[in-house]
Amino acid sequence: MHLKQKIAVLTLLFFCLIGFANGQNTIHPVSTEYQYPKDPKVAEKLEHWRDQKFGMLIHWGIYAVPGIIESWSLCNEDWITRGDSNVAYHDYKKWYWGLKDQFNPTGFDPDQWAAAAEKAGMKYVVFTTKHHDGFNMFDTQYTDYKISDGPFKNHPKADVAKHVFDAFRKREMMIGAYYSKPDWHSQDFWWDYYATPDRNVNYDIRKHPERWQRYVDFTHNQINELTTNYGDIDILWLDGGWVRPRNTVTEEVIAWGAPIPEFDQEINMPKLAAMARKNQEGLLIVDRTVHGPFENYRTPEQGIPSTMSEDPWESCITLGGAWGYVPNDRFKSAEKVIHLLIEIVAKGGNLLLGVGPTADGIFLPKQVERLEEIGKWMNINGEAIYETRALPDFQDGQVYFTKGKDASVYALATNTKNGKVSWSVNLPSTNSKMELLGYSKPLKWAVENGKVVVTLPKDIPAQPAYTFKHSVD
Repeated sequence: MHLKQKIAVLTLLFFCLIGFANGQNTIHPVSTEYQYPKDPKVAEKLEHWRDQKFGMLIHWGIYAVPGIIESWSLCNEDWITRGDSNVAYHDYKKWYWGLKDQFNPTGFDPDQWAAAAEKAGMKYVVFTTKHHDGFNMFDTQYTDYKISDGPFKNHPKADVAKHVFDAFRKREMMIGAYYSKPDWHSQDFWWDYYATPDRNVNYDIRKHPERWQRYVDFTHNQINELTTNYGDIDILWLDGGWVRPRNTVTEEVIAWGAPIPEFDQEINMPKLAAMARKNQEGLLIVDRTVHGPFENYRTPEQGIPSTMSEDPWESCITLGGAWGYVPNDRFKSAEKVIHLLIEIVAKGGNLLLGVGPTADGIFLPKQVERLEEIGKWMNINGEAIYETRALPDFQDGQVYFTKGKDASVYALATNTKNGKVSWSVNLPSTNSKMELLGYSKPLKWAVENGKVVVTLPKDIPAQPAYTFKHSVD
């Protein structure tokens, strides 16, 4: 197998699959139903999370070593391409699992990550403690397939998740643990006795209930570790929505195109949630795409819904074209990310921006640069983002609106051609004061024929978007 060829093909595959390198029109299916949490502690934390608006999602694992798509090259479905067609699937899996012995991120610098996130104006982090490939980025005691059992085991930061969470917690950010419900490395999920034809468990659970029960116990034990050994955890972000009770399968799930087994892939979420919340009071649980009491907010992926929703939700979108590190990735401009953030917040959501560290454990200079550029805008305009809620009339052309808790209205203009900005909804009250955030002088503005027209001062510096603050009747 030619490793360079494999990397090139898989990197190209990822960009083709993502469908979102330069837009926001391809959305991973989401739940159509929503159930607000009944536990007052969970509800309180949920509203606090909604105030934060902007977070970082970090995918980091053995897939960073060759710089390929995270986990999915292991999956034997029709859309997967691995490069060299002369390499047997069994040999490919053996090569992939063996990346454990090469993963030695001696440059691992979680403080760099947290500092970059803070400069960007981010308020929370979600870190991949384990992706579908089953490689653990925390010091679990239930498998040796983990970062702390390879060449990195004697490093003082070998328990990677602990140091990531500590670095972000020091900056008073909310802490989220991403955890994959499927585990393709586990013999109780993908049993070597059978082939692995797709992403699902590869044996009939009805015929081998004791094996599946071992897997459920393994999952609960790992979640117990994460919610007891790693300080305060605010969010348990569960991925792998095909691992779910059969009766929760909806048309949206079927639309994924993945096979749906005739049996439950049930991990006893009520028991798991009760245990996790006993360890972490008020814990938000995000059982992605499985509507009900354990999906505390929805998570559209690589896209933005077309309408506003008063229910809590979060778009997870990559800074580049890939979730993890791939060579020569192309990163979105700061202006692009800012415009995404504005639209998402105006529609009632949060933005979780995906940033992937290198195999050595650092962010690239270009990633840091983008985050700093975003932060410069947030330093001026964050008032219109944080602690806001959506308005029914959330958009008028290229002007978006948010509402502050003091009843102020913010108009965020993403296009200011001809030195003027205008809008015809959420009009200012008669005696309202119109302010431009970051500008202390009076503005020239008027309401003409049911439309606000604001003239931009000539002495203001260029920005990706301008924010106007006023009150309404």
